[in-house]
Amino acid sequence: MLFNSPEFIFGFLPLTLIGFFLLARRSHALALAWLTLASLAFYGWWNPQWLPLMLASIGFNYLAGRSIAARLQTEDAGTQTAVAAQQSMASGWSSRSLLIASIAANIALLVYFKYAAFALNSVAALMGSDTHMPAGELPLGISFFTFTQIAFLVDVQQRKAADFDPVRYGLFVTYFPHLIAGPILHHKEMMPQFARADIFRFSADRLADGCVIFILGLFKKTVLADAFGGYARNAFAAASTTDLSFFEAWGAALSYTLQIYFDFSGYCDMAIGLALMIGVQLPMNFHSPYKAKNIADFWRRWHMTLSRFLRDYLYIPLGGNRLGLPRQQFNLMVTMLLGGLWHGAGWTFVIWGGLHGLYLMVFHAWRRGVDAFGLDAALRTLRPVCAPIAWLLTFTAVVVAWVFFRAADLDAAMSMLRGMAGMNGALLPEQIIKFVPPLANVADGMGKVPYLADGTVMGCVEMFLMISLGMALTLGAPTVPELRNRWRYALVVPCAALALQQVLYGQASEFLYFQF
Repeated sequence: MLFNSPEFIFGFLPLTLIGFFLLARRSHALALAWLTLASLAFYGWWNPQWLPLMLASIGFNYLAGRSIAARLQTEDAGTQTAVAAQQSMASGWSSRSLLIASIAANIALLVYFKYAAFALNSVAALMGSDTHMPAGELPLGISFFTFTQIAFLVDVQQRKAADFDPVRYGLFVTYFPHLIAGPILHHKEMMPQFARADIFRFSADRLADGCVIFILGLFKKTVLADAFGGYARNAFAAASTTDLSFFEAWGAALSYTLQIYFDFSGYCDMAIGLALMIGVQLPMNFHSPYKAKNIADFWRRWHMTLSRFLRDYLYIPLGGNRLGLPRQQFNLMVTMLLGGLWHGAGWTFVIWGGLHGLYLMVFHAWRRGVDAFGLDAALRTLRPVCAPIAWLLTFTAVVVAWVFFRAADLDAAMSMLRGMAGMNGALLPEQIIKFVPPLANVADGMGKVPYLADGTVMGCVEMFLMISLGMALTLGAPTVPELRNRWRYALVVPCAALALQQVLYGQASEFLYFQF
């Protein structure tokens, strides 16, 4: 079930909210149980065969968390009875051992479903074999609910999580606004909220605010993201077999850059709005990343909870920046390579992660150089000149990396990059050249097909105007949660009209992060 589908908006959502608030009058526990069952139904709607897998994962991690907590109590007691001490020595399982074993089981599950075919095919290719194992269907949201529960186990071992109510834990993992595409949550962010009394009382103000944020996110997805997806789809499909010109390649790359921005930003707004309808606050997961003036700031703004997870549970345990520049560079590259692989089982995702690792390595080396030579004051003086250059370099680097993220394979990615570099010529689409005859004098040939639009002058103009509008919105507009209420309500009517038209008369499209 998709947030942008009629059955969700007009069926699942109102029934879930009505049932929750009616049951809350009788029992808070029943209301939470209802919300958990509704979340499981939401997940099972897509493909019921994966529901037992999710339930097994929840049960395993809940019991593992309780076992780790119980072992911590034994270890903290300091003075054990002789019998308890003998049992502890006989079992050989410390809290840390239990944590490692539990995380290994979660990673093994993820590897089996997500990476087994990729690993076997890569080994076969290295050995010169033609054997190819097709990738099976991926359980929806497996990366998100697995990482969420790994974070829970680590929090338990670090004594940051102590609430083991089974209903609240089940809801923490399955809560439908974040279940499919994040954000990746910490136990301490959600479990205390489900214990608050005020979320069980209906609030018209909360419902209205949640609906407005949801509608603005729906507009981003259905009107903006899907439009840019239409421009990018044909060009990336053609890149494998056709040499795209400079304008076509950059049009495709920018279209996808804006598609994934509005798609993911729209999902995050919709998730925040849905949670807010019953008074639950999800963490911000998206904060105008294309405004970043360096790559580190980009990762503080893009998929913020994933960046936090990678930092807290991978980069810092590897040593972070505490062991000198060479070790920091190594830690950055490992973290980003694994972050790229988390997004998908393919070499294009590995290269995307590696590029961002390289960007971060260059940036941190630059910052250390600036600090070592005391150049901060000079750079602040030159800020009016340096800031636009820094933004352009950062944005261009991000766009180039997105090509690998989107391309079907390495050949298609390299074809697209050759076009972006002007190696296939900088020809304008044929229709534009014919429409403005003097342009023919600057073109070496004719007959280029504009893959980005519908083959007409107006189609090309529409694409250019849409990219311009998208860039203006990403760079000039605040995020939806930052908008003051009066602006949210001023925008909601036209956005709702356009979005609902797409919902009712268009075809609901998947969110891009559903694939990861």
